[in-house]
Amino acid sequence: MDFLGSTTGSGTLAMLFSFSESILPLDSRSFLLKPLFLRWLSGFLHSVLLLVLFFSWVRKKIRGDSGVTESLKDRRDFGFKSALFCSLALSLLNLVLMSLSGFYWYESGWLDNEQLVSSLGFLLGMVSWGVLSICLHRCRDCEHKKAPFLLRLWLVFYLVVSCYSLVVDFVMYERRETVPVHLLVFDIVAFIAAVFLGYVAVLKKDRSNSNGVLEEPLLNGGDSRVGGDDSVELNKTNGSGEATPYSRAGILSLLTFSWMSPLIDIGNKKTLDLEDVPQLHDTDSVVGLAPKFRSMLESPDGGERSGVTTFKLIKALYFTAQWEILVTAFFAFIYTVASYVGPALIDTFVQYLNGRRQYNHEGYVLVITFFAAKIVECLSQRHWFFRLQKVGIRMRSALVAMIYEKGLTLSCQSKQGRTSGEIINFMTVDAERIGNFSWYMHDPWMVLLQVGLALWILYRNLGLASIAALVATIIVMLINFPFGRMQERFQEKLMEAKDSRMKSTSEILRNMRILKLQGWEMKFLSKIFDLRKSEEGWLKKYVYNSAVISFVFWGAPTLVSVSTFGACILLGIPLESGKILSALATFRILQEPIYNLPDTISMIVQTKVSLDRLASYLCLDNLQPDIVERLPKGSSDVAVEVINSTLSWDVSSSNPTLKDINFKVFPGMKVAVCGTVGSGKSSLLSSLLGEVPKVSGSLKVCGTKAYVAQSPWIQSGKIEDNILFGKPMERERYDKVLEACSLSKDLEILSFGDQTVIGERGINLSGGQKQRIQIARALYQDADIYLFDDPFSAVDAHTGSHLFKEVLLGLLCSKSVIYVTHQVEFLPAADLILVMKDGRISQAGKYNDILNSGTDFMELIGAHQEALAVVDSVDANSVSEKSALGQENVIVKDAIAVDEKLESQDLKNDKLESVEPQRQIIQEEEREKGSVALDVYWKYITLAYGGALVPFILLGQVLFQLLQIGSNYWMAWATPVSEDVQAPVKLSTLMIVYVALAFGSSLCILLRATLLVTAGYKTATELFHKMHHCIFRSPMSFFDSTPSGRIMSRASTDQSAVDLELPYQFGSVAITVIQLIGIIGVMSQVSWLVFLVFIPVVAASIWYQRYYIAAARELSRLVGVCKAPLIQHFSETISGATTIRSFSQEFRFRSDNMRLSDGYSRPKFYTAGAMEWLCFRLDMLSSLTFVFSLVFLVSIPTGVIDPSLAGLAVTYGLSLNTLQAWLIWTLCNLENKIISVERILQYASVPSEPPLVIESNRPEQSWPSRGEVEIRDLQVRYAPHMPLVLRGITCTFKGGLRTGIVGRTGSGKSTLIQTLFRIVEPSAGEIRIDGVNILTIGLHDLRLRLSIIPQDPTMFEGTMRSNLDPLEEYTDDQIWEALDKCQLGDEVRKKEQKLDSSVSENGDNWSMGQRQLVCLGRVLLKRSKILVLDEATASVDTATDNLIQKTLREHFSDCTVITIAHRISSVIDSDMVLLLSNGIIEEYDTPVRLLEDKSSSFSKLVAEYTSRSSSSFD
Repeated sequence: MDFLGSTTGSGTLAMLFSFSESILPLDSRSFLLKPLFLRWLSGFLHSVLLLVLFFSWVRKKIRGDSGVTESLKDRRDFGFKSALFCSLALSLLNLVLMSLSGFYWYESGWLDNEQLVSSLGFLLGMVSWGVLSICLHRCRDCEHKKAPFLLRLWLVFYLVVSCYSLVVDFVMYERRETVPVHLLVFDIVAFIAAVFLGYVAVLKKDRSNSNGVLEEPLLNGGDSRVGGDDSVELNKTNGSGEATPYSRAGILSLLTFSWMSPLIDIGNKKTLDLEDVPQLHDTDSVVGLAPKFRSMLESPDGGERSGVTTFKLIKALYFTAQWEILVTAFFAFIYTVASYVGPALIDTFVQYLNGRRQYNHEGYVLVITFFAAKIVECLSQRHWFFRLQKVGIRMRSALVAMIYEKGLTLSCQSKQGRTSGEIINFMTVDAERIGNFSWYMHDPWMVLLQVGLALWILYRNLGLASIAALVATIIVMLINFPFGRMQERFQEKLMEAKDSRMKSTSEILRNMRILKLQGWEMKFLSKIFDLRKSEEGWLKKYVYNSAVISFVFWGAPTLVSVSTFGACILLGIPLESGKILSALATFRILQEPIYNLPDTISMIVQTKVSLDRLASYLCLDNLQPDIVERLPKGSSDVAVEVINSTLSWDVSSSNPTLKDINFKVFPGMKVAVCGTVGSGKSSLLSSLLGEVPKVSGSLKVCGTKAYVAQSPWIQSGKIEDNILFGKPMERERYDKVLEACSLSKDLEILSFGDQTVIGERGINLSGGQKQRIQIARALYQDADIYLFDDPFSAVDAHTGSHLFKEVLLGLLCSKSVIYVTHQVEFLPAADLILVMKDGRISQAGKYNDILNSGTDFMELIGAHQEALAVVDSVDANSVSEKSALGQENVIVKDAIAVDEKLESQDLKNDKLESVEPQRQIIQEEEREKGSVALDVYWKYITLAYGGALVPFILLGQVLFQLLQIGSNYWMAWATPVSEDVQAPVKLSTLMIVYVALAFGSSLCILLRATLLVTAGYKTATELFHKMHHCIFRSPMSFFDSTPSGRIMSRASTDQSAVDLELPYQFGSVAITVIQLIGIIGVMSQVSWLVFLVFIPVVAASIWYQRYYIAAARELSRLVGVCKAPLIQHFSETISGATTIRSFSQEFRFRSDNMRLSDGYSRPKFYTAGAMEWLCFRLDMLSSLTFVFSLVFLVSIPTGVIDPSLAGLAVTYGLSLNTLQAWLIWTLCNLENKIISVERILQYASVPSEPPLVIESNRPEQSWPSRGEVEIRDLQVRYAPHMPLVLRGITCTFKGGLRTGIVGRTGSGKSTLIQTLFRIVEPSAGEIRIDGVNILTIGLHDLRLRLSIIPQDPTMFEGTMRSNLDPLEEYTDDQIWEALDKCQLGDEVRKKEQKLDSSVSENGDNWSMGQRQLVCLGRVLLKRSKILVLDEATASVDTATDNLIQKTLREHFSDCTVITIAHRISSVIDSDMVLLLSNGIIEEYDTPVRLLEDKSSSFSKLVAEYTSRSSSSFD
């Protein structure tokens, strides 16, 4: 600083004075209006700035100020960052103008003193602003209340001088005097910067702190604490308020990306995990971005975001990353200008080598200029690219947060028009696409700048022939437009086809268990393949169109150069080798904007489409906040009050869902809601939650709510977390809840208790367990009002009775409870019963009051009495009837003996298993470690045609490179170095040979591009089919332990990478390697020393690449691993939005989404930083190599080397750093992208189920004829590391008999059925059907001969016909017959499209009971000899249950029917009853014999049921 402040400042000042005196005109007033005086004054002022900074530094050292470290948030304040940016920008601008003035001084033969003064003035400006930048950065931690007085005073003077400079420019313009453009631009920029810095330093007030003191961030950084404690806590919670390596890095570290070195070093020592990746700073974290983005989207009147438009969305995105966008624009401008310096100087360099030297040391000045341009180009490009990716990450994060928030508030009517898959696509596709647009945002204006600079260089060298270059450039761009439009259309269609495929894939994965039970998985796989075939049609068009665009890209410089050189010949413009080489280098740079323009336009259109889609989505109606008037607890003596309310899911419908609803619920009341299927019971509860739009009337709810849905919604994660649901742990209350919900015993059975990780949608839990966890979640909330939607349907009778007693009448005795139920036995305890029919309350009152007051309630009671009569008749018969089934007794005795033996063995096994380490069913996503195996690359290369196309692709590129170098060499050799040298060939020969070589190279490119996309397309197709076939053939255990998000990620993101990116990555590596070899060859022809230099440079590059790739590879893998939880959380939230809203947990879920979003952004952010860390170092190495070559060329005597050949080497050398960095970048990117192949191959090698068909052992066509099922010593466990679920079961289900299976939830009932269908393979024992061991036949031969009505009624998106007959085996008449038998015929006939009436996603437009009847229709069509009912009537009322039982008795009287049911009435009339407990047979006999034994568990169960049910009639 001392040196800069004294020696440099005063010495340079003296020099300026001497020069000014030598050229000072006599008219001083005239001199004051000359640019020379302005440059002198500017230099003087900057010298003063250096003295001021030096004085401030000395003063600080003398006083010993240490300063106080401020908070990171204040250090990153907008004012501070802006001041720092302005200082750096002015320093770089002075550097550019200094170089330009020095160049003009050199061109004048060092005689133009005005240019010398300008150069020195700009030098002082560069140094002073650079020193100020350093001071700003170093003083960011210092606690000064405002900028030093001298600095503020200097900024005022600088503003005055800047104004004066603009006035002089204006006066000169009025006098018609020429003002150099670059000086005018500098004066304007300097004035703007001066105004801003003056405002920041003198006038700007920072945000107030607690004392009201306003702090200035320019040189002090301030110590104001912005935001309250809450914001600090929020930042700490999310980890975004901490100092990060990037935010605390110094200037040098920022410039060189050295702040990434610690993370890369860690990656070389160990495998990186997410914990190793630093947090994001709040400016890049969604925690800081989302509020700002949300506020920008709010309507001016402060209302809802109903008025979101595309323009408003663009505006909000811009202001979310405004600073970074402006900085990237600046770097893009600097890079563009610097990249054209080399081509502009080539002609001068060739003339120098030819001996035409204008001054001493001209060659070294040129070398320094080349090197400075390369350094500026490197720095600007690296920071431009890095900050572009930052902008993309910010935009994506903000959009994901807003999409998620909208998903939580969407009204149900809005949801009906959007499937969950489409909403998820907004996040995974549209938000990503808008984020990726950051790469293209500056291209439109950069194209104009690049073309303008290119034409300027061409005009300087070739004069009017540059017009031909402009025309050719425009023609090439116009040629690109139709291909670009086609590409856009193909991509749009490709995305639509992909959306359709992913939608079906998501639905299939959710219901894979049903597909396997029915034997439909291969049919649905063929559906996926059909959708993929449509997608592949557009993919093929897309990739071949890309090949044509690639041909145009590589052929464009040839066309432009041929046109330009042809115009030169026609116009008689002499062609000299220096000018030719300068033009060729310019054409190579011009290649980029020509190629990028169609892509840019296409990306703009695609982004516009995505923005329109998101704007329309964000404009969808939210839930009406005024549907329910929410009152605080204690503010009213009524808990729930509904007055004259009419509500409808579809507001436009003439038939409302609920009509004229009136009732009151007082605190502590128990209200039961009953009615037939589709009467509006669930809608009534939804209306109290505010989910159903209100047409008229009023609804009031006083206090907090808790809700239990009919279909259990379970979140992935621990059981404990599902129960706590955001509440803190209170162990006493928690234990009480577990006991009341009968979960304690279940948790004891599970290896990890309540720490067991639940799979997606609770896939590793039984239906009853899921329902009880739901109830426990509601209980733990300790709400005021509880809404239960049929909570006892999925549990057995004993558990249901326990829940009703312990929950509704126990823990909730003082709470208001409204419960929907189909079980009449739970009605008498209600204080109020609401009977629903056709959306109205047909009866209301206490049980005895309404029993005889209407027919609707009597019909429900009558159906229940009918069911109970069946139980009573069996119970009565048990007194007199003697069993004649001695064989069963023997079987039971044998079974019990075996059970006792196994139980003792199992105790030993349990001890052994307790020693072994236990594992969760749901495992962390598998992630390969270390480098990607070479086998992965080899498989990818050889998958298409055995790799036969690879040699031809390489040959095409080698020929292209040889022909291209040959054509350029021909032009350099065949044109004279100067006008006074005779050309070696005629002009006609020159052009003919050049055109022939250029045409040949273009053909080679077309061949290479076509073969490359052909191989890539074939490989993508093979990988897709291989992975999907393997997934669909994998056992159910794979889907139980693998969240669908992981499979979806591979089927979407990874498959897209294989489809569209990997072929080009492989091609880029091959192309770049061959190009580099060509460049090295050309440069080595000039000097073999260059080749020697390349050896250490290449070695260093490889070392850097290997050092980098260890961390980058794992970061890339983490990106893939972290994306699946984000998608899964999003998907779960959409499906459980009603439950989340009912518990008022929106804030917590938004916070979780932000955490997961940042978890996904973190590895992306540091992946970008790591890439630029590498590229910067490689750029430096290649630039040094290039400079060495130049120094060698200017150091050797004239005439030793042909100037034309040397110029050609320089022309190619200009792209050396770009190509070398591009090679390493593509290699690293290839290794990152090949991870997609690695991940796909993981799932392409999943262990498969046994064969679907075993040709050598197929059962007879009539099998099974009797339907006898014989089970011998059956033992089952879900995974090798898990305990036995079934422990030695032995029994026989006689053919043609009805067997009921009962037992507590989790006793093994569903497991037994899954084993019968071989969804789970036995660990030991066997099952025989009509004497055939089911393990010896194919899976489809087994499953297609059996029928099942599953516990969860499932319908697929499509039509009613496709849901009943997906295999297309039956006629319409047969389908109608089945519909009539299951009582759905009339309902379907009401639909306009009859059998083709639509079924929405998950069958949501049909009630739960109707879906169950559709499942009944399927088995009626199939008419198998063995029918399994897995709690098939759990979701229907008693009347519908009786109807289903009656239908089954009529149409399956000669079949073996195995029924799992919680309702005693569903199994009491069975021929045999099997009672399971903890995986063993507790009882197995006829219902009569079991009821005779009053000590039997079944007898006690029936007694409890009948006593509870009979009490309802007392």
